Amino acid sequence: MSETTATSTNGRTGTSYDAIVVGGGHNGLTNAAYLSKAGLRVLVLEQRHLVGGAAITEELRPGFNFTTFSYALSLLRPEIVHELNLVQHGFMPLMMPGDFHPTGDGDYLLFGDDDDQNVEMIRRHSPRDADAYGRYNHDLDKVIETIQPLFDNPPPNIFGGNTGRDPDDQADIAWLLKHLGSVDRKTMHDTVRMLTGSAADLLDDYFEYEPLKGYLASSSSIGNRIGPMAGGSGLVLLYHKMGEHDGHLGSWSFHKGGNGGFTQVLARAAQSFGAEIELNAHVDHVLTRDGKAIGVVLADGTELTAPIVVSALDARRTFLDLVDPRELPDDLVDNVRRTRYRGTSSKVNFALDGMPEFPGLKGAAPFGGFLNIGPTMEYLERAYDAAKYGWYSDRPFIDGALQSVIDPDMAPPGKHVLSCFVQHAPYQLKGPHGPVDWETERENWADKAQAVLEEHFPGFGKLVLQREVVLPTDIEAKTGLTEGNIFAGEFLAPQMYFFRPAPGYSQYATPIDGYYQCGSGTHPGGCVIGSPGRFASQRILRDQEQRG
Repeated sequence: MSETTATSTNGRTGTSYDAIVVGGGHNGLTNAAYLSKAGLRVLVLEQRHLVGGAAITEELRPGFNFTTFSYALSLLRPEIVHELNLVQHGFMPLMMPGDFHPTGDGDYLLFGDDDDQNVEMIRRHSPRDADAYGRYNHDLDKVIETIQPLFDNPPPNIFGGNTGRDPDDQADIAWLLKHLGSVDRKTMHDTVRMLTGSAADLLDDYFEYEPLKGYLASSSSIGNRIGPMAGGSGLVLLYHKMGEHDGHLGSWSFHKGGNGGFTQVLARAAQSFGAEIELNAHVDHVLTRDGKAIGVVLADGTELTAPIVVSALDARRTFLDLVDPRELPDDLVDNVRRTRYRGTSSKVNFALDGMPEFPGLKGAAPFGGFLNIGPTMEYLERAYDAAKYGWYSDRPFIDGALQSVIDPDMAPPGKHVLSCFVQHAPYQLKGPHGPVDWETERENWADKAQAVLEEHFPGFGKLVLQREVVLPTDIEAKTGLTEGNIFAGEFLAPQMYFFRPAPGYSQYATPIDGYYQCGSGTHPGGCVIGSPGRFASQRILRDQEQRG
């Protein structure tokens, strides 16, 4: 798969573009592709040696390719695939056909795309829960039907004023009220419960078998400093269930070559429309004059001009680092400073000499999709407990994928790569006597994760050829995501929809004329989704049209 090509900015002070996009992650590339497709001359500036942000693939051992950070697709909006002609540039998602969930007592749950088989899998553990499973999925689908239109459209500007009320705002607000007014009472109540309540309370209404509740609750704490028994975890569960693959709601896929393969596809699409991409180009700050963005200054002093500057970084970088906060309204600055990031997700990636085996289930059967080690809801909650006090879990929750089963080109023949999200590892470690440097605990944390894998897959340690430990501090250092939060800001109701990144500033424009935001810190949020980049491009092009 060909890598993105780029040219140097050296000696190009004064070079002018129609738009400059700061950050070559998937949202920045999506934004650049749409703006270029509309005829603008666009430059993407990426500080690292490769595009992708948190969606990259790296060869850390000869022949072994690791998705260093993000590793799966689901929430990517299908309209982006079609509108940017991604298939002709190599878009190739591979279905992840199953979820393997050890139950902690030597047994397992194995789910796939066949609902009847899933029900029978549950029935052998709990006939009552098998009967409830269809009702749960029906009720969850009704909630998704309620939220999906909000997810797939920019939030209406209910506050006005701060970044200018669009002429269509009143119509958008009327649409929102009409849509919500059409929802039946039970579904509306379920929706509010999921947006504000706990995953545990919701699942307790349907199920009794603890490992099934553990499996279903596992996605409720990913990326957030939260456990499934806390208010707000229902929102995270809902978010992860809203994705789809090839029309299958709730399904996930793995892109050929990993998520780095996907962002290379996006880069090629953007370049096909005329966008230029500069690597190793760290933006120091945005140039402004009389309240307007006029370009950027790189760390080496190079100045590049454009009447449109788009930040694909998170809100803290966008408003507190790239521009002088004194140029911004106090309420915006105050809200951005109070945004909760608190990254607790880490990655431990393994190069393996062979296939791990689960006792009683030989071969590759468990590894056609996700590997979920969080046997019960109580296990998940206890995995979070230590993080509340600033420490890491002794028995972490692991959400992983043996990617080389799905894409054999990720590892040499007969070898494998296992990519694991491991929780919870708080960004700031606090021991009994004060702050602790993560570097002194890095390998201890990886040992904890490996011990959990060994517990469920005896002999796992003997297969390990190499492991890579990626802490929240590493995520921040390499991708710029504040405090290593993979969602560019926690998924909590006060930080979503109208309030993302701050009340009154959810319209992708900023108070600085010509300065826009398109990162995951805007609606609808993180994961590899692309919507922030797409929605921001629509706002930019609409503003351009109104200016004539």
